[in-house]
Amino acid sequence: MSADSLIAKYQGLLQARPNDELIHFSLGKALYDAGRIPEAETHLRAALAAKPDWMVVTMLLAKIALQRDDDTEARLLYQSALKLAIDQHHEGPEEEIRAALAKLDP
Repeated sequence: MSADSLIAKYQGLLQARPNDELIHFSLGKALYDAGRIPEAETHLRAALAAKPDWMVVTMLLAKIALQRDDDTEARLLYQSALKLAIDQHHEGPEEEIRAALAKLDP
């Protein structure tokens, strides 16, 4: 399925279920992958607001903050994601987050 088709699919699903955090995440991720970062951020923030312990969404938002050259927000988001990764026993993401934080700290 093309990026545009995938985005259209999730936009349609979101119209039917506007408060579904999984659809917000899926649409946000599809938009992110398509390079439509501001739109992606809106949907990822909606997903995180509905489910604050969503580590993957927190990591994506940190990556978006880095793309905006907002190291302060990226650091805060990565620190939050690190706590979630540790609490949820996600070793692979924990390593990825620690590496990202190491790059942010001179």
